Amino acid sequence: MDIRTFFETRLKSLGVLDIGLVKLSVFFFALLIAVWWPGILGLNWYWYLILGVVFAIRPIKKVYFSRAY
Repeated sequence: MDIRTFFETRLKSLGVLDIGLVKLSVFFFALLIAVWWPGILGLNWYWYLILGVVFAIRPIKKVYFSRAY
């Protein structure tokens, strides 16, 4: 079993609450990094928007344009 199938099988057991808690932990970890490295907050707002859109493309495509129903 490779690492990808290992995590895919483990992630299927997570519920909505678990996924929400993972999102919150990532959010607070990002805040911690921003506190430790204040220079990251010195970027212009559009860089955050560009990165957010780029990182959201694949999940949005999988959710809305996937034919696996």
